[in-house]
Amino acid sequence: MPAIVGAVKVISIGASSVFNIGDVFMITPTSTAKTFSGAGSFNTGDGLRVINNQSATNTQDSDVVDQPVVDLA
Repeated sequence: MPAIVGAVKVISIGASSVFNIGDVFMITPTSTAKTFSGAGSFNTGDGLRVINNQSATNTQDSDVVDQPVVDLA
């Protein structure tokens, strides 16, 4: 179903990003990334109080491929 979209201002798009307005059949990524971080790393906001007495991040990854990327073009 078509949509009516007003003004759009794009400041920045990453190298492997996808920007779409309107109908789309399929959007596929061209790259993947994995992020490891400790407890409370991605908390955002005002007045946070994070108490991590013991924090350990397990970075062992036994599987070889987490998200396969296939070029369908």
